Amino acid sequence: MRQRGNEAPGHRVKVLCTLRFTEQQLDKLRAVSPRLMVAQRTCHDAEEVREALDEDTEILYAFHLPDDLLPRAPRLRWVQLHSAGADHLLDHPIMNSDVLVTTSSGIHATPIAEYAFASILAWSRRVPEMLYYQNRREWPKGRWDLFVGQELRGATLGVVGYGSIGREVGRIGKCWGMRVVAAKRSVRRVGDTGYRVPGTGDAEAQALDRIYPPERLREMLAECDFVVISLPLTPETRGLIGEEELRAMKPNAYLVNVSRGGIVDEPALIKALQEGWIAGAGLDVFEMEPLPPDSPLYDLDNVILSPHVAGFSPHYDQRASDLFVENLRRYLAGQELLNLVDKEAGY
Repeated sequence: MRQRGNEAPGHRVKVLCTLRFTEQQLDKLRAVSPRLMVAQRTCHDAEEVREALDEDTEILYAFHLPDDLLPRAPRLRWVQLHSAGADHLLDHPIMNSDVLVTTSSGIHATPIAEYAFASILAWSRRVPEMLYYQNRREWPKGRWDLFVGQELRGATLGVVGYGSIGREVGRIGKCWGMRVVAAKRSVRRVGDTGYRVPGTGDAEAQALDRIYPPERLREMLAECDFVVISLPLTPETRGLIGEEELRAMKPNAYLVNVSRGGIVDEPALIKALQEGWIAGAGLDVFEMEPLPPDSPLYDLDNVILSPHVAGFSPHYDQRASDLFVENLRRYLAGQELLNLVDKEAGY
């Protein structure tokens, strides 16, 4: 999709950033072209974004969007999101408009893929048990039975969703000597056309031993020792991993969810963990966040939980501004933007 516009090629473009870019990062944006008028006002919610907007805003960098965004910014042409997903906008009026929406997909690949393997390694090498005995200042008896772990080399790693994060998970898995399989919406389009941090990912899907279409997901799950969920939340993917999918998995399998909680049927997952359909799970995302204190997940000793932090990185804003720079350049040149949201598909 190309930039649409009826303004003269040299018209000034007002860019409003509502996150936390440094002056150095803002200067990097301004250096793209003298046509850009870049301003920043850090906003913490949709109401603050609403107050920061004016009728001349053409490009908005944001996470939160007010419901009345379009009438508040009648010249708005493009929104660059600070997030990898657009699921929080599925019911927003912008999804029924001609305003372009792009995501920050690709900048999270390194921290989230590393988190996934931190969880997998913690599970397979029995790190929670080690910490338990460390805290008790106890040298346990029967150490073999307690701590003999599963080696990753030769194990099968399944990746559900082979976008930027999934591709980095696949690349790392192959480096560990794992057999890597993936379920992907389109098995014909294997190339990665989104934004990639140099050196990351698996652009041509060379790490994969096999690709499965969505209708063969259960067949893929049955092969896997470890499963990483890394696909966007859309009406199509909500509840994708339910009771039948969990029952299809090996009883020694470990499931990691680094995407969105709504993709997994949480009550079914709790039952699977309680009854031993699968061995364990590493969860960074949940159906309801914050995870309620009375959630049974807190009481399960075969779960490793974290409070939606897998994507945290000290390099987040630097990578986000690098992506924004490239998209600003493309916008001014009338070229296709990276990570353009397909509003019909929802991501």
